[in-house]
Amino acid sequence: MTRRAVFLDKDGTLIEDVPYNVDPDLIRLAPGAAEGLTRLWAAGYRLVVISNQAGVARGLFPEEALAAVEKRLRDLMAGLGVPLAGFYYCPHHPEGTVVGYAVACDCRKPAPGLILRAAREQGIDLTRSWFIGDILHDIEAGRRAGCRTILIDNGHETEWVLSPLRRPHRVAADLAEAARIITTTDAAELAGIGPAAIAPPCRAVSFSEWQATP
Repeated sequence: MTRRAVFLDKDGTLIEDVPYNVDPDLIRLAPGAAEGLTRLWAAGYRLVVISNQAGVARGLFPEEALAAVEKRLRDLMAGLGVPLAGFYYCPHHPEGTVVGYAVACDCRKPAPGLILRAAREQGIDLTRSWFIGDILHDIEAGRRAGCRTILIDNGHETEWVLSPLRRPHRVAADLAEAARIITTTDAAELAGIGPAAIAPPCRAVSFSEWQATP
């Protein structure tokens, strides 16, 4: 497994966050996403979406509605000349109301199941890959899968329940900044000069407990 990938959370990271939305007309790329996607694709990364879709388990929409969501994502990215390598989602939630979906599982983030599945199916080297998300469940899933991680600090994380697995390797304002961090960090390592030499400095996280937490 030698392929590098960037795994992307969907809502709030790749696209604007509209809770429980499956209407393709309301799906729009988040600020900085177009620049970030084109930069990552040009640098040779496969781009894979990893998303919790608990609306299925909660009875808010049928699982079949996610096919239109995937098509909209593929169309948006194709408009940039960027292919979507995979759309992996978890329809479960342990507190759901729909029989068959109201279960605990290993695919709902922060579990790493979807990432591990994508890696198996697509021959992805997780040690050479990254996960970008806007809450700490994303970070934990990425770390548990063996990826490096970037937190998009857009205000969507509100609980800040910290642990070593929930500390991002880097923090960025949006997907464009995250892509710059990834490409410069990996280029430096490939050149054998170490990431610190040319990678942008890590931005401060917007909560005071960060440095105080072991």
